[in-house]
Amino acid sequence: MSRSPIRLLRAIHSLDPAGGGPGAGLRSITPVLAARGVTTEIISIDDPARAFGCPGAACHAIGPSTRANGYHPTLRPWLRHELPRFDAAVVHGLWQYHGYALAQEARRRAVPYFVYPHGMLDPWFNRTYPLKHLKKQLYWWLAEYHVLRHAAGVLFTCEEERRVGRTAFRPWSCREVVVNYGCAAPPPATLAQVAAFHSGCPALGDRPFLLFLSRIHEKKGVDLLLHAYASTYGEAAARGQAVPALVVAGPCADPAYLAGLQRLATEVLPGAERLVLWPGMLEGAAKWGAFRAAEAFVLPSHQENFGIAVAEALACGTPVLLSDQVNIWREVAAAGAGLVEPDTAAGTTRLLARWAALPARERTSLRAAATACFARHFEISRAAASLHEQLVRVVA
Repeated sequence: MSRSPIRLLRAIHSLDPAGGGPGAGLRSITPVLAARGVTTEIISIDDPARAFGCPGAACHAIGPSTRANGYHPTLRPWLRHELPRFDAAVVHGLWQYHGYALAQEARRRAVPYFVYPHGMLDPWFNRTYPLKHLKKQLYWWLAEYHVLRHAAGVLFTCEEERRVGRTAFRPWSCREVVVNYGCAAPPPATLAQVAAFHSGCPALGDRPFLLFLSRIHEKKGVDLLLHAYASTYGEAAARGQAVPALVVAGPCADPAYLAGLQRLATEVLPGAERLVLWPGMLEGAAKWGAFRAAEAFVLPSHQENFGIAVAEALACGTPVLLSDQVNIWREVAAAGAGLVEPDTAAGTTRLLARWAALPARERTSLRAAATACFARHFEISRAAASLHEQLVRVVA
């Protein structure tokens, strides 16, 4: 494979860690691409006063924007002036002005560009938000369809994302490419990581626990998880038997929604204030400590194009309990690295009940399979090699 230097521009709405996977993916892959001779710069609509960095990349924050679509008047002039310096570009996400602006300027300057939809073509959004779907369909006809049609490749992170994504809007015409995706291996396990987690969640004590760690959002199925947890462990807890706690960790952009979930926990589960814990966003050592200390990681999402947190849990040898709407569920199930059920109330309850019934030796087998699954499918060097292959193709 060619190792010729490649200058790459990435355009993303925000690098804020609270925004979830795309920013985390960039921070993982950029240093690995640098070792392959790819020099990366990132343009975002973040506020320069609180801009977020990315190891190995020069970051340009030109925001903030006052509009929902991220429009900023300086973006097109910046791209017009700077884009000719680059051999290729990548757009992260859809429905935002940065994608349209980059596509327009890249075509004018004959710079090949790619688009990562990051799950934003999933039909779940159309079913759940029908009025927004009508607006998106109009924008698709006017702009987004052309952004994808002229891209050197629309990059899907697994076959399932590609399969469902191509059904969301019409017309559909683009070069579909499935590339590997993932995260860097975690730092070596230390007692300090577990201590950092317990410091951020002191009410847990030394109890075993199940871990939800992601953005707290309607699509994540936290309501299903609370009902399933109450159904699986509620009666035993009421009898005073030892049961694993449930740690629901992550940022939530909607305080009212978070308060509603916390009320729901108290309604469905006596003693919820002791059993269900809400430590907020966990980062760094505390995050890795949570993954390493958890019995299992739980994500009953209604829609998840990849799930960086799933890959991180697997990397720590933590079994994952997933809905079949997490698009990498097939790889997880085939590797025997976790359990999978539908994203319904019955499915999520069955998911936890199956885990509760597993004997210790089978849980140990799942932990070993989790580590192997990460190494085979989601370790960042595979993702870097996959993207580098596409960059070499268009630059050559």
